[in-house]
Amino acid sequence: MSTTTHKLAVPIQAHGDQLTELTLRRPTPQEIRNIKVFPYVLGEDNRPVAETEAASKYIAVCAGIPPSSVNQLDIFDLNTLVWMVIGFFLKPATKAPDSEAPSN
Repeated sequence: MSTTTHKLAVPIQAHGDQLTELTLRRPTPQEIRNIKVFPYVLGEDNRPVAETEAASKYIAVCAGIPPSSVNQLDIFDLNTLVWMVIGFFLKPATKAPDSEAPSN
């Protein structure tokens, strides 16, 4: 499963620990269905426009932290993580070399 790590500009607390970085994994289809909305909409120019509330839910789920920890994020970190989440929706997951379909 695809993951990406962000070093936090300002540490946060989660599960009783101080975190200096967050690792996000791709959300699963079931998690997307549970959240019920994508973390972005398309603007008039067909470019993604962040939906911060939805993206914050994905950050909590995909980083394995409580929503209260998302609320502690510095706005620089929040902005970076929001766009990291959106990035998962805009490009396909990379396949591991041994997971490729056999050629005929």
